[in-house]
Amino acid sequence: MAEIAKYIAVGRRKESIARVRLLAGKGSILVNNLPYEKYFVRETDRIIIRQPLHIADNLGKYDIIANIRGGGLSGQAGALRHGISRALVLAEPGCKDLLRKNGFLTRDPRMKERKKYGQKGARKRFQWTKR
Repeated sequence: MAEIAKYIAVGRRKESIARVRLLAGKGSILVNNLPYEKYFVRETDRIIIRQPLHIADNLGKYDIIANIRGGGLSGQAGALRHGISRALVLAEPGCKDLLRKNGFLTRDPRMKERKKYGQKGARKRFQWTKR
């Protein structure tokens, strides 16, 4: 029996980490054992997830199984997009330039800035009173 091609990649964004498995299939996307339409309520998050598949012209070609941990929903959507893009490059090396040009292979470095001591938050100060 022939081994089914399986491509595994990890995507990250903010505090979220997405472990992605790409299998030959009909185009279903499962996120934490749920269809991605039920997991991601906002349409913008769903569009973000489908972007690499749409650009590489692979919408109905692969089944995607993803486990996501940490962060909020938009960070998780970005992490999933990053993971799908990396897995697509493993599956089809020819689409690497296309995905790189659209910025899907670059890990977004923006993180939450830490709170500083003597301040209310990262930038906000305590109120100053003259008397």
